[in-house]
Amino acid sequence: MVTILIGGDVCPIGDNAPYFQRGDAEALFHDLLGEFRQADVVVANLECPLIKRPTPIAKTGPVFGEPISCTSAIRAAGIDVLCLANNHIMDHGAEGLATTLAACKSAGLDAVGAGATLADAARIVVRDVRGFRVGVLAMAEHEFSIATRKAAGANPLDLAAYVRGVAANREAFDYLIVLLHGGLEFLTAPSPRLKDTCHFLVEMGANAVVVQHPHSFGGYETYRGAPIVYGQGALVMDEAIYRDRESFHEGVLVRLIVDEQKTTSMELVPFVQSAPVPGARRMEPARAETLLRDLATKSRAILDDDFVRAEWLRFCEEEKHAYLSVLLCHNRILRRLNRSGLLARLIYSKRSLLGTRNVVSCETHREAVETIFKEGMV
Repeated sequence: MVTILIGGDVCPIGDNAPYFQRGDAEALFHDLLGEFRQADVVVANLECPLIKRPTPIAKTGPVFGEPISCTSAIRAAGIDVLCLANNHIMDHGAEGLATTLAACKSAGLDAVGAGATLADAARIVVRDVRGFRVGVLAMAEHEFSIATRKAAGANPLDLAAYVRGVAANREAFDYLIVLLHGGLEFLTAPSPRLKDTCHFLVEMGANAVVVQHPHSFGGYETYRGAPIVYGQGALVMDEAIYRDRESFHEGVLVRLIVDEQKTTSMELVPFVQSAPVPGARRMEPARAETLLRDLATKSRAILDDDFVRAEWLRFCEEEKHAYLSVLLCHNRILRRLNRSGLLARLIYSKRSLLGTRNVVSCETHREAVETIFKEGMV
């Protein structure tokens, strides 16, 4: 029997930062440390590069970067594997990733999901537990952090590459966990594409899939014997813009118990984090019971593809004008004017919007636009 414990985003920012920097695992993980120490393998996502000096990149959204000394608290907590495949790992460019990888190596932490090249980023980390080889593969959706053949970054969500990589390394592991950094923040259910993608990951070799990044619970299911978790919340992350959002301060550890036949049972350990005192600790029992009951209800709902699609359509209806404003490069004033879609209706003809749709939807046109931006042609 092998026990694997998976935590969500670890980000040494805000009021938690001093505790990371002085290696105080007790103040950061409190009574969760017992869970870490009982597990054979502990995995978490490092949502922040560890740097020696600031070298921030140009991007949208916040830029994180904290001292390399933060690894001491992570290692002291008993975390074994750090996922680096996320939308922040390249916030300080190749130099920031290099110092992060070096800091992990120096602390005895396995890093997965990012590297100096795409081949390095796609590497599967294997942990041997009493002869049972647990593989961990990490991928991220395409934002500002993705590696290329010759450039550093995170391992991208690329299903063709995933299939080839698993096939090429099949003999190296007995059990494969896939961490996928993707989906929308605070979405209440996986999108149809995300659900289908996770199913495909299982069909092509994953024994368990955990989606990280949403900062919320999207439900869970068992598909072909493999547990899939659509969001588990942040583990320790004090992000200022979310301090007033109650759900941001709740999360679950995912405990996978695997027997000799690779049959998996899953348990969830609810906790609260940075709410408002630093660190993460077990959730009060009554609240934990309610959370697990609500999460089970949500999980039954997402088994219905019609429900998943309806939730996605509801989100898209609410956000359609905001997305169109971004796509059409509206500035702050124009975005405000277009909150109800009035500006788009007045300025853009239906035919011009159909042209935009075609560029977004057609694989070849979209590839061309992506290449133009990636290669700095604008």
